[in-house]
Amino acid sequence: MTPLHEGGTRRLLRLRGRVGERRTPVRVRAPAKINLTLEILARREDGFHALRSVMVPIGLADELEFAPGERFTFACDPPSLAADNLVIRALARLGQAAAPLAVTLRKRVPAGAGLGGGSSDAAAVLRAAMDGTFGDAGERDWIADARALGSDVPFFLIDGPALVEGTGERVTALGAAPPWWIVLLVPGAHVATRRAYEALAAVRAAAPVPARPRSGSATLACGEALQRGDFATVLATMTNDFEPVVRAAYQPVDVALVALEAAGAPGRAMLSGSGGACFALFEFEGNARAFADRLRAPAGTSVQVVPFATSGKWVDSPKANPSRSSLRGGPPA
Repeated sequence: MTPLHEGGTRRLLRLRGRVGERRTPVRVRAPAKINLTLEILARREDGFHALRSVMVPIGLADELEFAPGERFTFACDPPSLAADNLVIRALARLGQAAAPLAVTLRKRVPAGAGLGGGSSDAAAVLRAAMDGTFGDAGERDWIADARALGSDVPFFLIDGPALVEGTGERVTALGAAPPWWIVLLVPGAHVATRRAYEALAAVRAAAPVPARPRSGSATLACGEALQRGDFATVLATMTNDFEPVVRAAYQPVDVALVALEAAGAPGRAMLSGSGGACFALFEFEGNARAFADRLRAPAGTSVQVVPFATSGKWVDSPKANPSRSSLRGGPPA
């Protein structure tokens, strides 16, 4: 399986070197993610909701290329996703938006599907900067940079599964991913995250839910099972608070989940993030491909058989992940 970050632990070549130094394009992969769990907790005083989630990067990825240029240019495939792109915002955050760079983004992760494609692209820019692609980055608060770009961006600074808490800034690495697979079914519906939160808030206003202590949460149980490679327990603990309200509001999502369930998805069919991407989880590639063959995909959906992503580089340092802690010990204050 292809590493998330090409080049392994080697330092990437800098694009802007000394006179006469060879300058070559740098390519970075930006993987999609799925949520094995997603618990939406209380709304905080700042207006954001706290959450708990087990996130896993998968082997479906965008590709970013940084090449020397006479001036700054940005090209996106497809061009329709170029406007207000998080790649530009990440480069601007780093002071590189006017640098002599030719930046190309090749999108492979469906947009607006709950797979974190835009957030991963932004994190790929930060990871490239951390590796020296744009020269000496100096001392920076990379988590603050990531948080400023989006709630999912800190997760993508970790090349592997993680427990994500707070509003996305508390990221606990869970170790290498087991060699599992998913069948990914993406309907044509674009699910607006804000609308999903509003629908969930309306349901909870009518029928409040009790507090869910961290110690007994499905997310912690799922994260620990993932660390052990305990497939049955991961299946039993998968959950997504958005799923009922998104199914009710977006018929294509409901149809996709019904199709996965009818084909015999192990455990349960799942919504990723706020949707609309849906998936079924498998322990073995052969089982995933056999399932995809018998799946009756609804019209307008795309089907892919995708592994959990592996990485040639494990970012696990205070610089990249100052929030590392044991699962039961709780996140830092």
